[in-house]
Amino acid sequence: MAVTQRYGPGHRILVSGGGGFVPSHVVDALLARGCTVVALDNFVTGSRDNLTHLATEPRFTLVEADVTEGLPPHPALADRFDAILHMASPASPTDFAKLPMEILKVGSIGTMALLDRAVADAARFLMASTSEAYGDPLVHPQPETYWGNVNPIGVRAVYDESKRFSEAATMAYHRFHGLDTAIVRIFNTYGPRMRPDDGRAIPTFISQALRGAALTVQGTGTQTRSITYVDDLVRGILLLLDSTETGPINCGTEHEMTMLDLARLIVELSGSSSTIELVPRAADDPEKRRPDLTLARTLLGYEPQVGPEEGLRRTIEFFRN
Repeated sequence: MAVTQRYGPGHRILVSGGGGFVPSHVVDALLARGCTVVALDNFVTGSRDNLTHLATEPRFTLVEADVTEGLPPHPALADRFDAILHMASPASPTDFAKLPMEILKVGSIGTMALLDRAVADAARFLMASTSEAYGDPLVHPQPETYWGNVNPIGVRAVYDESKRFSEAATMAYHRFHGLDTAIVRIFNTYGPRMRPDDGRAIPTFISQALRGAALTVQGTGTQTRSITYVDDLVRGILLLLDSTETGPINCGTEHEMTMLDLARLIVELSGSSSTIELVPRAADDPEKRRPDLTLARTLLGYEPQVGPEEGLRRTIEFFRN
């Protein structure tokens, strides 16, 4: 299956959360295609540093605003968009307790505001959802047909349920308004531009290894994740954007490993002398996580290309520098 490129020179794209880790890479990829890109961010968790290299790019505009307060009267937002990618949301486990209201609002009010704009512009709307929609899964690997096992009142619920609401809203607009929509369920992703204090395993382990501190692995360390290098994820997101598929479609890799094995690999690749320390496990932390990529392969022609060792080396080098 090959997807024909749908967006390129002459197309205007809006990316919410454009200063974030993954969205900033998406912005770069869209600009490389020749698109005109407007990034919207209030920088609650995003970073201006992720976009400073675009300061002189004439096809790029940064609008500092909170999408939950509606789109501001900015000249870059006046003209029609061909596509809108809603990627704004704090997404780190450390954010769930610190920014619960912001997460809930951007996944509800923010989603509805951008869906309304997509209807007005007759734009394709791509919703960046998450593997967290599956919760602590009872099915492994997770296909898109699995409805999930989510604690709706746990500390992670503000993120899990806001994304599930966003998916429901996106599909309601698709059915009721006939809006051209797509939902991508993003699995654990890593790479350059992650926050060192992100709270997720890979930036935490790398930061600890480079300091020579003990790597703090939660629980017994036997819980697993499938890790995806950001370049692979961005390629999958753009394949979905270019397609006519509605989804949801999983995007990630099948490079599943335990947290202990991940920690040991990072120590080895970084040349660190750090030890590994087991610490208490966070509430509702999923036991396993691996996507079923059948739909991504058959409908989009998606195939991950960057292995864990290569991706982790690149990421360690970013943190080291």
